[in-house]
Amino acid sequence: MKIYADNAATTRMSRAAIDAMMPYIEEYYGNPSSLYSFGQQAKEALESARETVAKCIGAQPREILFTSGGSEADNQAILSAAALGKKAGKTHIISDAIEHHAVLHTLKKLEKEGFEVTYLPVGTDGIVKVEDLEAAIREDTCLVTVMYANNEIGTIQPIKEIGKICREKKILFHTDAVQAVGHIPVNVESEYIDMLSSSAHKFHGPKGVGFLYARKGIRLTNLIEGGAQERGRRAGTENVPGIVAMAAALKESVEKIGENVKHAAALRDKLIAGLAGIPHSALNGDAVKRLPSNVSFCFEGIEGESLLLLLDDKGICASSGSACTSGSLDPSHVLLAIGRVHDVAHGSLRLTLGDDATEEEVDYIIQSVREVVEYLRGFSPVWRDLCAGKTEFIL
Repeated sequence: MKIYADNAATTRMSRAAIDAMMPYIEEYYGNPSSLYSFGQQAKEALESARETVAKCIGAQPREILFTSGGSEADNQAILSAAALGKKAGKTHIISDAIEHHAVLHTLKKLEKEGFEVTYLPVGTDGIVKVEDLEAAIREDTCLVTVMYANNEIGTIQPIKEIGKICREKKILFHTDAVQAVGHIPVNVESEYIDMLSSSAHKFHGPKGVGFLYARKGIRLTNLIEGGAQERGRRAGTENVPGIVAMAAALKESVEKIGENVKHAAALRDKLIAGLAGIPHSALNGDAVKRLPSNVSFCFEGIEGESLLLLLDDKGICASSGSACTSGSLDPSHVLLAIGRVHDVAHGSLRLTLGDDATEEEVDYIIQSVREVVEYLRGFSPVWRDLCAGKTEFIL
């Protein structure tokens, strides 16, 4: 059996996305900036896709900027807010300890340029406390950036509450919604979101394309200079096939959110219950306020890399955390932030189910993880010391 359970890393392109893309590769391949009809056909497709994307998140078409993905969108949103803040004499930013590195590294860059960043802690449930955020706001706060849902442990933040506070305080609010858009309902208007980042390949679109929502009136700082594409906010000929495919994938995902959430959440809960039966294991993040397809566990006495390799031998594709850091030997900053010690954090496993996952697959995953964990513990000196009482169990 071959099971792909790493959909947080990337998803398979949907047939709707592929079918939408192909005509703009094979037939309507004109440059959308060209004035002749061949180019204008591509331009029409571009603007139609913009309308579709905007509708899916409750935005206006002119508020959608197409990018190369979530990381670029994160960078542009944060750097734009920082530039606006600095111009107004405000150089304080609020974020949290479990953001994606696209956010954290951009904030570190700004700290070197004189900005002060407050990184809010999260509880063992992986959720930011609204009262902590409110208490951290200062007169010189120019931006709050808190991710919608965590890419490693799947926890969903109180976005609407955070957004409402920021709107009342007249502070820009950005959310990295890469893991949320297309998987759970997202509405920028009702949730008081000023800027939002998303990436197509997380919801069955192609890689290398995404979008930034920026509320009307927010002046963006350009990351790429050149032509006047995207209303002068991002130079470079637009990736029309990718953008059209992204819009088709997002439309289909949003239309199916209700049934997909119900299906995935039921399988997620079954998987959690099955893995929780393994001795000295623990679910990472809140059991309820999490993405419907995300299951993240730590197993004491084993190494995550060995676990992944042996699961791969059994036909299961999984992850120990974010795909962007899978080559790192350091434990996940997200797991450390929720209180996991280094030794336990190293024994982590992230399983993210697809829309077409089945109960049979979940049963096979549970059985396989049980077998692999037992096998690895069988020759682990760390596990031997734990069982002998030389060291104490943590989980």
